[in-house]
Amino acid sequence: MLVLDVATTVCIGLLIGVEFAVSAFINPILAKLEAGARAEAVGMFARRLGFVMPFWYVGSLLLLLAGAVLRWHGAGGSLLLAACAIWVAVIVATLLVLVPINNRIGRLDAKAFPAEAQREHRTWDRWHRVRVAALAAAAVCFLVAVRV
Repeated sequence: MLVLDVATTVCIGLLIGVEFAVSAFINPILAKLEAGARAEAVGMFARRLGFVMPFWYVGSLLLLLAGAVLRWHGAGGSLLLAACAIWVAVIVATLLVLVPINNRIGRLDAKAFPAEAQREHRTWDRWHRVRVAALAAAAVCFLVAVRV
């Protein structure tokens, strides 16, 4: 179980770190760029992360579920179940809210970043912060569960 716990910790920890970096560092820096450069950079990030993240999120969920199954009747089982439930809720919210916005941003013309696209990017960023907080809560549930 130690190998599973380490793999899960590394996988979800890195994912949350990337998501936090987008929110705390990348997007604030991008907001300072001129519109054309910003549109190009935002589009590149949207396409790259939009390609990788679905696999990473599902892989993380599978690791969390494996830990929950193995500890189902043991100490920390309910916390692992909570971590899984939060992770599933994040994935559903991502698919319903963030992915459509991300896809529209990813198709932006690299020469322009119209006001509507800028508004959508700010909306995406607000929802993204909520997602980062939820992921952090899931990670705390997981980490406490494996220490019990």
